[in-house]
Amino acid sequence: MTDKKTNTIKIKLVKSLIGSSDKQRKVVRALGLTKKDQVVEHSESATIMGMVNKVSHLLEVVK
Repeated sequence: MTDKKTNTIKIKLVKSLIGSSDKQRKVVRALGLTKKDQVVEHSESATIMGMVNKVSHLLEVVK
């Protein structure tokens, strides 16, 4: 098995979910974010980046 270096990104919830749609709340929850200013770390995959793009107005991404 090859040893690949996986790029990780840190995702921070910077805005509240009040007023957001139910679909947006589900995407944020699926990313592992529950509270404002919470930071989670994920690998930089197409799936995660697609989820981030859906709710980019609520998040801050640090590579």
